Amino acid sequence: MKLVNRSALSVRPKQAFVDWINSLEATEGEDDLTLEDAERESTIYLIPEMDTEDALRACLHERFADILENELSAWEENSRHWPDINEVTFEFFLRVEHSYLCVDLDEEAALEQSDFEDDLLLDTDEV
Repeated sequence: MKLVNRSALSVRPKQAFVDWINSLEATEGEDDLTLEDAERESTIYLIPEMDTEDALRACLHERFADILENELSAWEENSRHWPDINEVTFEFFLRVEHSYLCVDLDEEAALEQSDFEDDLLLDTDEV
């Protein structure tokens, strides 16, 4: 095991986010996405090591728009269909859990870093 010099945020959708996703396409009843379904798509964000609540609040205040935009774009590429990007929407749509420590359990593969590309979020199996 290796201790990574980062803290982590686990970002999970709230029901309001799921309702927004379902509003994008007309579906009914059992075709609608559920909160349980959407929670399987949660995202982990590595952030600088944070050891106080004040530091965490400052980090979230600085990066909430990046996180919210990333979460919205995973479901809808066209930003014209997005709600307003602000802290109220962030808190209404997403639940954030903070972990102070980040531990890498993979003993074999070294950590790799690459630039994040939007097309990683898209389904590439389309013909």
